[in-house]
Amino acid sequence: MDKWFNGFAYDERMSAASPSPSANARSLGAAPGDPPAATAPDPDPAGLTHLDAAGAARMVDVSAKAVTARTAVATGRLHTTAAVVDALRRDGLPKGDALATARLAGIMGAKRTPDLIPLCHPIALHAVAVELAPGTDTVEITATTRTADRTGVEMEALTAVAVAGLALFDMIKALDPAARLDGVRVLHKSGGATGTRNHP
Repeated sequence: MDKWFNGFAYDERMSAASPSPSANARSLGAAPGDPPAATAPDPDPAGLTHLDAAGAARMVDVSAKAVTARTAVATGRLHTTAAVVDALRRDGLPKGDALATARLAGIMGAKRTPDLIPLCHPIALHAVAVELAPGTDTVEITATTRTADRTGVEMEALTAVAVAGLALFDMIKALDPAARLDGVRVLHKSGGATGTRNHP
């Protein structure tokens, strides 16, 4: 049965149908006499889950986690000049519609996050929304990402904001080579073991 979260349908059967870690292990079918399977080193005692006790980088094993609905919202700001922002509003840039280009770039960036961030899990993104709001001499960029998976979508939201900002800079750099992108951060996340967190 479909349930709804944040305007998107989520099939609760996904969680029930997901095999347990022990079932996954049985399906691999270790033959009698095979050596014991290698186990990953314990996590770093300092709590950095992407490092083992020896300090080596690793991808965290999330196979035992439950599939849950997860959402993240990230933001960032491009600083430029009032003249450039006015040109953005009028679609008056030599390269064309900069805001539409940046929006699509942000969505594409979110989808390519595991290709850019080495230890980020590839997950099934169910929705990505990128909004660009021109101010007086800034453009506020906000990205919302949603999934039903075993790990969160904060990195996808952050990547969407960063890539949208970079694409926007590329569109305006001929007019303002001193433009800058800053303040990229997570505003909100929900779902998973840590529940909901807000960072206004």
